[in-house]
Amino acid sequence: MNRIGLVAIGRNEGDRLRQCLLSVIGKVGRVVYVDSGSTDGSVEFARSLEVDVVELDLSIPFTAARARNAGVAHLLEADKQIEFVQFVDGDCEVVEGWLDCAQRELDAHPNVAVVCGRRRERFPDSSIYNRLCDIEWDTPIGETKACGGDSMMRVEAFQQVGGFNPTLIAGEEPELCVRLRQKDWKILRLDAEMTLHDAQMSRFDQWWKRTLRAGHAYAEGAWLHGNSPERHWVKESRSIWLWGLLLPLLALGMAWPTHGLTLLLLGGYPLVVYRIYHYMQQKGFRSQDTALYALFCMVGKFPQVQGQIQFHLGRLLGRRSNLVEYKTAAQLDTTS
Repeated sequence: MNRIGLVAIGRNEGDRLRQCLLSVIGKVGRVVYVDSGSTDGSVEFARSLEVDVVELDLSIPFTAARARNAGVAHLLEADKQIEFVQFVDGDCEVVEGWLDCAQRELDAHPNVAVVCGRRRERFPDSSIYNRLCDIEWDTPIGETKACGGDSMMRVEAFQQVGGFNPTLIAGEEPELCVRLRQKDWKILRLDAEMTLHDAQMSRFDQWWKRTLRAGHAYAEGAWLHGNSPERHWVKESRSIWLWGLLLPLLALGMAWPTHGLTLLLLGGYPLVVYRIYHYMQQKGFRSQDTALYALFCMVGKFPQVQGQIQFHLGRLLGRRSNLVEYKTAAQLDTTS
C-alpha cells in the first residue's frame, strides 16, 4: 500500500471528515488533507491523526481542482515513491476493500489512468434530493469517458496532462479525463463499492444550486473542448438551452400572435420525461426512482440554463466565476 497516496479535500465537514480519514488511516502510504478555511476544528483533528495538512491560501479563489492539485504536489514532495493517488471528498468514507481493488486494476492495465467504482449516498431515503444523487451515481460499468471526485489515478498520467484545471469551479474531473483520453489513456468504472457520500441535501434551493453548478460546468466544458472530435458537452449544452430557455420563450412569446398554437410546444416536456422514465426502467431502476429522476432531469434544465448564462456572461465580461455551494453555512459548520 506504500505505492498509494490519498488526497482528501474539505471545509467544515465535521464528523464527515472524521469518518473519511479514519476509513483510510493505515491503509495507504500517506494521507494528505487539504483544507480551505475550516473553522470547526477540521485541521486540528486531521493533525491529531498524524495526517499531513495543507491549508490553502484563501486570498486566491478556492476550487476543488486547486485543492486536489495542492494535495498531489505535497504528497509527491513528501514521498516520491507514490504511484497512485486516491482522491476523496471530505464528506465521503472510503469503503473497505476499494483501495486494494483499485490498485489491482491499475497494475493489471498499464494503459488505464483512472479507476472509479460505485459511490453511494449514505442516507438516500432522508430526502428526495439525496435519492437523486444516489441514482445519478449509478452509472454503467466498464470503460467510460469520465470519473467523479472520488477515484484512483495513476501519477504518471496525472502529471503528463498537468493535473486538474485549477480555474474550474465544477466539472474538473470530466475535463481532466478529456485531456487524459486525448493522450490515449483510459478510464474504467469498476463493479465495486468505492465510497459513501453524505450530501445533506434536504431543500429544493440546495438542489437548484447544485444543478445550476452542473449547468455552469457543461458550459465551460463545451467552451474548452467543444471543438475536439468528441464535442465535449456540446450536445448537453444545446439541450439545456433548448428546453431551459428557447422553447419556453418561443411557446409563450408567440402564444398571442399564434392564438395559442405555440403553447402546444410545451407538450414536449412530458414526452421527454416519459422517454427518460422508459430508458431508466429498461436499466432496471425502480418505478418510483425512475419517475423521480425523469421529472427532475427535465426540471433541471432551468437551473442549468441559469448556470450556462452565468458562465457566458462572466466570460464576456472577463469575470472569474465564483464557487457555487449548495450546503448551508450551518451544515458546513456542523461537527455532529
